[in-house]
Amino acid sequence: MVSTLGVAVVGFGWMGRVHTQACVRLPHHFPQLSLRPELVAVADEVPGRAEEAAGRYGFATAVRDWQEVAADPRIQAVSIAAPNFLHREIGIAMARAGKHIWIEKPVGLTADDARAVAAAVAEAGVQGAVGFNYRNAPAVQTARAMIAAGEIGTVTHARVRLFSDYAAHPEGALTWRYERARGGSGVLGDLASHGVDLARFLLGEIDALTADTAVFVPERARPTGATAGHTRATGGELGPVENEDYVSCLLRFASGARGVLEACRVSVGEQNTYGFEIHGTKGAVFWDFRRMGELGVSHGSAYQDQPVSTVYIGPGHGEYAAFQPGAANSMGYDDLKVIEAYHFVRSIAEGTAYGATLADAVHSATVLDAMARSAERGTWVNPG
Repeated sequence: MVSTLGVAVVGFGWMGRVHTQACVRLPHHFPQLSLRPELVAVADEVPGRAEEAAGRYGFATAVRDWQEVAADPRIQAVSIAAPNFLHREIGIAMARAGKHIWIEKPVGLTADDARAVAAAVAEAGVQGAVGFNYRNAPAVQTARAMIAAGEIGTVTHARVRLFSDYAAHPEGALTWRYERARGGSGVLGDLASHGVDLARFLLGEIDALTADTAVFVPERARPTGATAGHTRATGGELGPVENEDYVSCLLRFASGARGVLEACRVSVGEQNTYGFEIHGTKGAVFWDFRRMGELGVSHGSAYQDQPVSTVYIGPGHGEYAAFQPGAANSMGYDDLKVIEAYHFVRSIAEGTAYGATLADAVHSATVLDAMARSAERGTWVNPG
């Protein structure tokens, strides 16, 4: 028997739309779920934005104040896609109101923010999911299983990269993303948080690190109106970019493996160049998000001159079968968010956590805070 799950979305920029579409698509890809999302309310402070979302997607209610969502008894689960500085306040309020939360990363501006939301979720006994979507790629799930099974031997070293050009244009508006008070740690929270989650998901805990950061576009023009996504601005008052455009980090894992993590939001010529190379004593695995359904694999007994094969992901790899019937058919970014929604709703239905949780968010944020300390001090630090 299928029951409805009253859902609200708080913050209806691009990510709020992605969350909404994932909820709408969920029954089509995962009909076995015993809960089916029902779009009850959407909240956004920008005038007209919530009403437009309600008209397009069928939310029953549109409001400007997210606190009305917390007080609405029709709502059991809330997607939080508001700006980073609001994540702690909204996350805690929703959990205390007894609502399950699906919250975008980073969960607040600091590890303390993530811990506070995690504590509220635990105290309330609700489920909490976090938007680490890249771990949901079937190729990433396959790489994790291969590493755990020892198919590439003992992991020796790895590289995780997240390069993008979304902030490369000098006319990119000085939105909340570039302010410490509202955006937090810049590319650390935006892209490196995904890198940390991938590194932990694939290779285990990080024991020590040393990092370097930089700001390459030091000033931007302030926008004159409401913004969504990565808006351009010209002619406005210039203001300083307060957080990082770039981070590079050396990692030491508890397993003894070594790693390099690098992320940049101003990489001209790079569009979503996300991926990893992981080397072991007997082989290696390689993944590039832009070719999401392919996994480069080298394993065997040749060691020297050992070839790399391309494995085309198909049914039997992760949640691929919910989307395509045969190998080498493409999946996309939004599909990863559908998988994320599946894990969230399944967690609510079964009372057991699936997918990325608030505990994962706390681990990621702790490592990001350690990166910031290391960059400031110029030393190795322990994330713990």
